[in-house]
Amino acid sequence: MARKRLTQLIPFLLPLRRWERRRFFYLKMRLDGNRYARARSEEELPYIYYEASDVLLNRRSGFDMKYQLHKVHNLHLAARTVDGVLIRPGETFSFWQLVRYADRDEPYLDGLLLVDGAVVPSYGGGLCQLSNLLHWLFLHTPLTVTERRGHPVEGLPPNTDEMPRGVDATVSEGWTDLKARNGTEDVFQIKISFDEERVRGRILCGRPPERVYEVTNSALSYRRREGRIFEIAEVSRAETDPRTGERTTRKLYTNECEIAYPLPAGTEVTEEKENGI
Repeated sequence: MARKRLTQLIPFLLPLRRWERRRFFYLKMRLDGNRYARARSEEELPYIYYEASDVLLNRRSGFDMKYQLHKVHNLHLAARTVDGVLIRPGETFSFWQLVRYADRDEPYLDGLLLVDGAVVPSYGGGLCQLSNLLHWLFLHTPLTVTERRGHPVEGLPPNTDEMPRGVDATVSEGWTDLKARNGTEDVFQIKISFDEERVRGRILCGRPPERVYEVTNSALSYRRREGRIFEIAEVSRAETDPRTGERTTRKLYTNECEIAYPLPAGTEVTEEKENGI
């Protein structure tokens, strides 16, 4: 059995712990030498580098749909701080540098959040859908993702099966961020919009894309370990030069997370022994 944290044994210490983590979280960024993207422009850059969208309401969650509606409210607040942001050469995008005060004028609602391995309603829940979308957009550009962490546990089945597995990016203020650095000579711009069913994201640039990116799972497997099921997804990216047709592929990372919902019938799960499979 995992050892309990002090804040689990003494819950009233949790607000103090959160305050402490957030303070040092932002202090560290002030001292890390990065130039963080903050400037925004209502004028859009002329070329779409990549665009994608995601379904807003997850009807597979198994929870009261009001929490999905609350999530949409929260996403709208957070997206206002990101929409139109310019990532200039040498700058780093940070999710929390921008979203930090998204609820200053209008509060978040309780959405679904993973806490201590369980999905529970919590203030501001659901923001990871925006960070997931942003990470997916970044993977299709020359921007370099410098900080990203996948969800250690997936408590809900995905909205759709449109994306590969293991491309999510969890964010938790004071603990985990999503960052991407612009090491090119071009300026990139983030645009976020909504319709009744989907949240849409675009990465814009001042000139046409020089590469076309395709992100896939080069391998995907499920393993049962000590009674729990884990998903191991290898995420790879192919880059194609549209002028010459030259194509290169490389593995980006391996993502592992626990799956806490029933997998579809027929999914192959390998039993993992103590010393390997």
